[in-house]
Amino acid sequence: QVQLVESGGGLVQAGGSLRLSCAASGGTFSNYIMGWSRQAPGKEREFVAAIRWSEGTTIYADSVKGRFTISRDNAKNTVYLQMNSLKPEDTAVYYCGSKLDSGYLDRRQDYAYWGQGTQVKVSS
Repeated sequence: QVQLVESGGGLVQAGGSLRLSCAASGGTFSNYIMGWSRQAPGKEREFVAAIRWSEGTTIYADSVKGRFTISRDNAKNTVYLQMNSLKPEDTAVYYCGSKLDSGYLDRRQDYAYWGQGTQVKVSS
C-alpha cells in the first residue's frame, strides 16, 4: 500500500520561501507520477506541479511557474516542492499525490494516492 507523508509547511512572510517534502513508501516509484495540489479555504483543490519519477520531466500550473520547483530524490524516495517568492494567495493546504505513470504527464489530479496535507500560510 502506497503511503505519502507531507511535511515542511508553516507560516512565512510574502516574498519568503518554503520547501515541502513528500516521503513515499510502499511502491516502486520509478513507475509513478508524483504531484502536488493545494486547496485554499472555500475553494476547490487545484493542481500545482507534477513530475515523472523515471525521467524527472516536470509540469507546472501557470500560477506558480517560475516560482516553484518540483524535484525528487531517488535514494530517499522523496519528492520536494521548493516554493520561492511566496504570495498570500499561495496560502492553502498542500497535498502530495501519486499515480502509476501511463506515459502522459498533464495537470489532471487523478491520483490514486494522497497524503494528509501540510498547511502553508503566507502573510502579507
